[in-house]
Amino acid sequence: MAAKDIFHDAVRKGLEKDGWVITDDPLRIRSGRVDMQIDLGAERIIAAERGAEKIAVEIKSFTSPSNISEFHMALGQFLNYRVALEEQQPDRFLYLAVPQSAYQTFFNLPFVETIIERFQLSLLVYDPNNEVILTWKK
Repeated sequence: MAAKDIFHDAVRKGLEKDGWVITDDPLRIRSGRVDMQIDLGAERIIAAERGAEKIAVEIKSFTSPSNISEFHMALGQFLNYRVALEEQQPDRFLYLAVPQSAYQTFFNLPFVETIIERFQLSLLVYDPNNEVILTWKK
């Protein structure tokens, strides 16, 4: 079993504060005989006639000395998870959770912005200290 990110609980609590029900911790998926674990699966009722909105969240801390190395790994995971979800749970939308500090610095670099746009990364920006979700970027 993979180790949880240091901010795992902060993101989980932030989602719960936003009205999300955590359904999977972790969300296990199997695609093409490959087993994967996305950090969280969650859902919330939108309206009785529309049903539930479902998401998967991969949490990253960006606390290592090399943000670009961490970004390389996060991007690879995100792309793999997105393909697996499209095949196995197409009603679930994937987010990459990043801390506010990394979002305000590293994620605003032109190169990183280009990658986010080109690969259509959906971001969830969180405040690890206050355990809240600040921004949803689709």
